[in-house]
Amino acid sequence: MNRLLSLFLLTVALLASGCSWVKPTPEGQRVRVLNAQEVVHCRELGTTTVSLLDRIAGIERNRQTVEAELQTLARNAAADIGGDTVVPASDIINGKQRFTIYQCDGVSR
Repeated sequence: MNRLLSLFLLTVALLASGCSWVKPTPEGQRVRVLNAQEVVHCRELGTTTVSLLDRIAGIERNRQTVEAELQTLARNAAADIGGDTVVPASDIINGKQRFTIYQCDGVSR
């Protein structure tokens, strides 16, 4: 019985490792993710550091899912302060990443 429970929990963890639980807010959906070269004419508003679990029950989550969820969290945070663009400012380390928030729309070039 104990072995069956362990197998069940392992299966659930493996299935959940590829699922995304982070959803964009309506405002966050309008925020873009760009690279540093694309925001040279934008106004920097600040930074945000976002984090989430990158392992579930000791099993590493899908890297693309983690990256997408971190971007979603950053987009939501940017929208909260009036930003319309985020740029990754660090690598993903232990489920944590820093982003720079910009206002690009309406900025003179």
